[in-house]
Order: sequence, then structure tokens, then C-alpha cells
Amino acid sequence: MNLYRSARTVAGASGTGDGVIDWQSAADAAKAATEPGSLSLDPGEREGYARDVREARSAVQTAADVEFDVPETIEIQNRHHWIDANVATFERVMGTLETHTETFPGVARTINTGTMTVLLAFLGRNVLGQYDPLLLAETPADDHALYFVRPNILNAADVLDVDSDRFRRWIAFHEVTHAAEFGAAPWLSDHLEARMESGIAALSDGSFNRDAFRDLDAAMTVVEGYAELLMDHAFDDEYADLRRKLDARRQGRGPLQKLFRRLLGLGLKQRQYERGKQFFEHVIAVRDLETASLVWDRPENLPTHDELDSPGLWIQRVER
Repeated sequence: MNLYRSARTVAGASGTGDGVIDWQSAADAAKAATEPGSLSLDPGEREGYARDVREARSAVQTAADVEFDVPETIEIQNRHHWIDANVATFERVMGTLETHTETFPGVARTINTGTMTVLLAFLGRNVLGQYDPLLLAETPADDHALYFVRPNILNAADVLDVDSDRFRRWIAFHEVTHAAEFGAAPWLSDHLEARMESGIAALSDGSFNRDAFRDLDAAMTVVEGYAELLMDHAFDDEYADLRRKLDARRQGRGPLQKLFRRLLGLGLKQRQYERGKQFFEHVIAVRDLETASLVWDRPENLPTHDELDSPGLWIQRVER
């Protein structure tokens, strides 16, 4: 890790540039501030990743009764690989904002680049696995991808004192459930993209599109909650202890890490997971998995914000 090189790279972003953020400088600075970690896999470990994904796909297909494809892009990454893969995603999402703004002065561009550097570096050191639907991708071939950040998985398993193979398998199942969701709902990517673009475009015009962000939050709450529902039905081992230890680890973080999580919206993701899980637990209790899966039939079947807290209202609406 070279913090001096990272800071120098960010400072270089104040040169002539038209974008809100100097993306290359942000990626370079984030990598300079982050140890990449090892990718020295033995053949058995590499096959373990492949086996986990194959078996997760089969189990989730059976549980959800839906056909879907596992991404062709399945990568075992170090932290630098993850940063490189995701800086392109952030750039695509922020592209809407950049098209609505004038050229930023050098100082503002440097601040924005520094903020993105902190975000990429923090996430690069903490993300375990990721299903990436490649939202706003330019070509149809860029449909989705699946990443595993091996150094973070091994580090987390060690800190949590759990078997690394079992922990890796749990991560694989969780990310494959997200692939199932997007496979069951071909419209989901377009739905999320439209809400993102509307919300960011409004911000760039100095206003706040409350409906767009509420719709986006509701959709992501469903995505997180339904993934947990499928995990309950598909995973072939106990995992309550894994979830409990991960939650305890988050609660036990230092004040600086908690601040980063709050600034990066990771607390929002935790709230989405908890709220979505409660919604689907109620639906399953009074109906069944088939009823819960109606959320993916069409965009109109997604629960509203009010319905997420009153699942009975959603059930009445979709069963009419």
C-alpha cells in the first residue's frame, strides 16, 4: 500500500478534464492505497469455486422453479481486479450526471476524484462477492458478471473463525440468487436503470426526484429480501451462524469504518435486507414461495414502499 502515491495520483486529477471525476486517477489512487491480496489458488480451490457456482445454480433453479443463466464472466479476483471492474460501473452510472453538468473547475474535480478514491478503496477491501448486472452497459453482450474477491473471502473467514470453504460456498449461493432474480425478471435491469437515470438527472438539475429514489429503494429492498428467501430454500447447510457473525462484525467496527459505511450507503443496504426479509417472511407465512415469486412477473408487481411494511396489501393487489 502506498498512500503517498495514492494522494499524488488524486492531486493530478486537477488538470484539464471535462468530467465530474477523473476516473483513471481514482482507480489508480484506490489501487495505490490498497494491497491487492494473493491469487495463488491451488487446483482444488479453483475447482471449489466452479463447483459452488454450478451447484448453487442447480439448487436455486429447483427452489425458485425458474430458468436462468449463470454469467459467462465468473472471475476470482484480487482487490485491484475488483476496483478495475467496478470503476467502469460507477462511471456508467455517473455518466447521466456528467451529461447534465458544465465542466467542473479543477479543485472540484480533485475533490470528487478523491471521494471516489476513498469509496473504491474501502469497497475493494470489503466486498466478498458480487453479482453485477452491468447496468447501463453499452453492448448487449455485457449482460452480467459474477465476481469473487478471494483475499477478502479468506480474510473474513479467518476473522469470523469459520471454515473458508463453507463460507465461500455461502457467498456463491447468495450471489447466484441475484442472478436468478434478474433471470426471472428480464425487465429488472431496465427498471433499475430508468430510476437511476431519472434520479441522477434531477439531482444534476438541482432538484430531487423523490419518486424515482423511492422506487429504486423499494426495488432493491425486494432484490435483497428475495435473495434471502431463496437462500433459505436452496442452501444445503446451516448459515444462521455466518449471518450472525457477519452482523456482529459490522456492529463491532471502529468509528471510522462506521462513518465510511454510513457515507457509502452500506447501512441502507442492511436496512433493505432486513426490511425485504421481513416482507417475504410474511408472504411465505400466509401464502407460499409461488406467491412471493409474483414480484418478478412484471414491474407493476413490485411492492410499493407502503406495501413493503404491509405485505397483506400487496398480496391482495397481486391476487386480484
